[in-house]
Parts: sequence; structure tokens; C-alpha cells
Amino acid sequence: MDWRGLNKRRIVSLVLGALAVVFFATLPFYYDVHNGQFGVFFFNVFVYVIVAQGWNLVGGYTGQISLGQNAFFGVGAYTMALLWFNNVTHTGYYFDPVLMIAAAIAPAILAVLVGLPLLSRLRGDYFSFGTLGMGMIVTVLFINGGMFTGGAEGRMLVPKMPKDVVFNLRTHYWVSLLVAVICTLVVYFMTTSRVGLALKAIREDEVSAASHGVNVLKYKVLAFAVGAAMAGVAGSIYGYYLLQVTPSNVLTQNWLFLPILMVVLGGTGTIIGPWVGAFLIYLMSWYGDSYFTGYSPVISGVVIILVMLFLPGGLVGLAQRVPGLGRGGGSSG
Repeated sequence: MDWRGLNKRRIVSLVLGALAVVFFATLPFYYDVHNGQFGVFFFNVFVYVIVAQGWNLVGGYTGQISLGQNAFFGVGAYTMALLWFNNVTHTGYYFDPVLMIAAAIAPAILAVLVGLPLLSRLRGDYFSFGTLGMGMIVTVLFINGGMFTGGAEGRMLVPKMPKDVVFNLRTHYWVSLLVAVICTLVVYFMTTSRVGLALKAIREDEVSAASHGVNVLKYKVLAFAVGAAMAGVAGSIYGYYLLQVTPSNVLTQNWLFLPILMVVLGGTGTIIGPWVGAFLIYLMSWYGDSYFTGYSPVISGVVIILVMLFLPGGLVGLAQRVPGLGRGGGSSG
């Protein structure tokens, strides 16, 4: 293996990634993200990147196809909203870091409680349907939660906003970008460590991994919990944006299927894939709703079918097949 070429490609990938982060981080200084339409666009893309990175860790690197990301997203949003509504922390902060951490911990705990019985007994499609059932149960519980969750009307956050806080999308933009970058780094460092080797071994062959001393259940639950935590913190950020958390906006199927489509299109089991997929899928949805009202899901579905038929490795996989780039180009774990 050409280690010098591999290191050079990784350095180039890291430099390009750093430049992209600098560009997005400084964008609000020369573009009005609060009033411009691209401010809303990029904010939503960053939130989807967070959820997609969490699913990528579970589905792309560990090979466990979870269909419960929307449940974790909703649990995170409701955790933040209920704690803020009841003024549990008494901080009065907008984007309270304590509430955002709680919004990550709550779905992670749920993932452990659900993951232990499911992952120890179910594999493949059976595990997928098990997580789908969990999502349905969570949705029904929040809809019928009465005074606690607000039922179908959810919880309004506006009355609990500090008086000196003015809603500005720039804050949401920067917070969502920061969390998206942090989640990407978490996935990168996890998948390039011994944990990543264990996850990839499980993805390729669970029996072989177990025979070589890998604690399969521990690592599968770990990936499942970390992915759930990412979805939960994304839910809290989105809740701060909506200022009203309801089952119809935080437990919708968009937070389940779109992140999966983004990872598949960008490239499963790669670091940059969720970013590429999030931009393209949300771009298609953004302009599809404007020019092809009601048909944007059809367009996205056709694109995904074509990708699965002709580009099973996603767009990042296509780039890695270009002569001179190879498989080791820094975007994969």
C-alpha cells in the first residue's frame, strides 16, 4: 500500500474540509442569513447532517439498519421543550447547553433500553422493523400525552424565551453548523479508532467478529446510542427554531427517511457522504416543492433508485473510483 499517497490524500481531504467549514462559519458576515432564503436552507441542511451522521454510524459503519431516528429526534426535541417549559434549569439561556445535553442523553438512554433486547435477539430486517415499531410507539405516546406533552398541539416555547433575546436565524445557523461539525468529528474519531475496527468487523461478519474477541452487542449498542444522541441534539436545535414542538413537526417521517436517503446518495460508511447527500437531497426537496409541488418525493425516489442501480457506493464511492483517488481518500472511515 502506498502510505505516502494515502497520507497525502487524507491531508488534502482535511484541508478541503477545513476550508469548507471556514466558508460556512464566516458566511453570515457577508450574507444576511437571517433574511436571505439560503440562511433557512443551510440551517436545515446542517440539522439533517447531524441526524444523517448518527444514522451513518449505525447503518453505514455497523451495518444495523435503524428505522427509529425520527423517534430519537422527537424525544430530543420534547426533552428540551419540556425542561425549558417547566424552567427546570433556571438559567434562562437561549440554546441552553444543559438542555441540549439532556436532549442528547434522553434518546441515548432510550436507545440503550431498546437496543439491548433488540440487538441481542434480532438482526437485519427484523431489527429494522423492531426500531420502526419503537418509533410508532413513541409517536403515539407523545400524541396521547395529554397535559404532559401537550398532545397533538405540543408545547409552545415562545412564552419561556428570555425577554432580552431577539430571534435571529444567525444564531441557529452557527449552532447547527457547530454541532454538525462536532458530530462529524465524533464519527471520524470513532471510526478511525479501535472502536471503528470493531464496528466494521461487525458490519462485515458478526460471527467472525465475535470469534475474534469482539463484544458484538456492546459495540452495536454503543453505535446505536451515539446515533440516537446525535438525532436528539438535532431535535433540540430544530425545536429552538420552530419555538413549538409538536408530533407533526418533530416525529414526522421526514426525519426518518430523508437522512437515510442522504447517506445512501452521499455514500454509506463515509465521513463526507452525509454532507454531500444532505445538500443534494434537501436541494431537490427545496426546489422540487417550489417548481414541482407535490412531486418532489417522486423526484427524490427516482434519484435514489438510479443511485442504487448504478452507484451503490454513492457519490463519494464514485469519486473514490476515479484514477488517482482510490479507496483510501480520507472520506471513508
